[in-house]
Amino acid sequence: MMNHQVSPIWKIASTIPSEIDEALSQYHPTLRQLLYNRGITSSADAHRYLNPNLDYTHDPLLLLNIETAIERIEYAIRNRQPIAIYGDYDVDGVTSTTILSDYLKLRGADVMYHIPNRFEEGYGVRSEAIDDLKEQGVKLIITVDCGVRSLIEAEHAKNIGVDMIITDHHQPLNELPDVVAIINPKQPNDPYPFKELAGVGVAYKLIQAYQKLKPEKHIQPEQYLELVALGTIADMVPLVDENRTLARIGLEQLRSSQRPGIRALIAIAGIAPQKLTAQHISHLLAPRLNAAGRLESAMAALNLLLTNDATQASKLAQELDNHNRQRQVLTHQFENIASELAFQEEENPYILIAAHPDFNLGVIGLVASHLSERFYRPAIVATINDGFIRGSARSIPELNITETLDQCVDLMEHHGGHAAAAGFTIKRHLFPELVSRLKEITENSLKGTLLQPIILADMELDLHQGINFFNDLEHLQPTGIANPVPLFVTRGLTPKNVKLVGKNLSHLRFQVNDAYPCIAFHKGELYNNLPKQIDILYTIEQNDFNGNSYLQLVVRDIKPSQ
Repeated sequence: MMNHQVSPIWKIASTIPSEIDEALSQYHPTLRQLLYNRGITSSADAHRYLNPNLDYTHDPLLLLNIETAIERIEYAIRNRQPIAIYGDYDVDGVTSTTILSDYLKLRGADVMYHIPNRFEEGYGVRSEAIDDLKEQGVKLIITVDCGVRSLIEAEHAKNIGVDMIITDHHQPLNELPDVVAIINPKQPNDPYPFKELAGVGVAYKLIQAYQKLKPEKHIQPEQYLELVALGTIADMVPLVDENRTLARIGLEQLRSSQRPGIRALIAIAGIAPQKLTAQHISHLLAPRLNAAGRLESAMAALNLLLTNDATQASKLAQELDNHNRQRQVLTHQFENIASELAFQEEENPYILIAAHPDFNLGVIGLVASHLSERFYRPAIVATINDGFIRGSARSIPELNITETLDQCVDLMEHHGGHAAAAGFTIKRHLFPELVSRLKEITENSLKGTLLQPIILADMELDLHQGINFFNDLEHLQPTGIANPVPLFVTRGLTPKNVKLVGKNLSHLRFQVNDAYPCIAFHKGELYNNLPKQIDILYTIEQNDFNGNSYLQLVVRDIKPSQ
């Protein structure tokens, strides 16, 4: 059994060419290299990248069908027709629902919202939910972060006299739902220049266009950018172009947010608001918001973002924190079981597949993600419930998992997602055939490929020369997908004062160069056999502890020095 984590290959980015180095000469040499590594090759591009503002964003009226959508919403408001915002249970869906429902209420709309229950309804639009909303008098449903693949459900809504507007950012099928309007930059013939908006970004563009066409002086769309940042960073879309601009401005808003729910969430996560970064959102805030939908209902997360009551916000934030702790325990427990199941039949499979009736539906995506990262293979983890199996898939850059599932569309009830993540529902008796096909497809796709992660470091550093460029790193925020946090390599270091730390003594702390403290998360197994001379791959962060502020190296990987 391949029961150990695959060791990554380190590659160092190519050195900045002299002509580009000259063009960026106004910046620190290290920052020049970092900019070049992110595709910045001119002074103008650097200024735009380092100083993002809303002038650099695109005209929302370029989105196909957006004026049609606004006219239908206006009609609903004028005629007092109840509107339902139909969201998703992840952070992107919850922030999208918050923005659109809040905005339309300010415009006088009669708004309710529906977040599907992961366990009872599953992902996406469901005909039963449409029936329930119709019974409540709803005449118009606006989806956020879902719906572009809901052909049958859209037809059902039309047949019972409920109009739909779909706002989504997922890849459509060849056929589009028959609805009043679809707003999705990925749909065919859409002229919008940036295709990688998160669902919350599309929702924001809708209200931005609404304000442009029908201004309301007391409403500023920019007031919602903190929620746009939260959803965009959490959904792991590329943090480039418009996404980076919206997230950067929104991140500044988050640091001084007046929303009681956001303030309570930041507090329960133990973050100093003014120190908040994109990494805090990814690793501390988003997991807590997602935990509600993973274990029970995402309504707790939605209510947290919508409340104006500080006491209720504190109570809801504590509830989410409790859910998140429970989620962590379940994820660890199921990961151990899933890794055993995945290697039962083959020692070195091209795709890892594990299904078990005890797996909690809310955490199977996390378990699949952990398996994929640990063994560098696409991974599917599924739960068995009555006559159906529902699964979550995560993948590696070498395989588009949604396109892979598309090749098995005849077997599944529902499926959809991105290149790196997807979900599906299938009848239980068809699952063995799906497994067989996926194994064949992935073997044909990946055979002959070196299945080993490659980590691209920005540059090698000589720590003896000091880290006098740290403040420049802040200008790269927010970092994430396609705009990575700067990674450095330093070779030939002697680790000193090596200690095991953390709740389960699973992390490694040591010091190098008699100056720089290092923390290596989840590297505790190296404690007894850490080489005397090591090469490290790391990021640099400022640690504030007990009133002391100092730079520390967050070590991603350790290799013996050659």
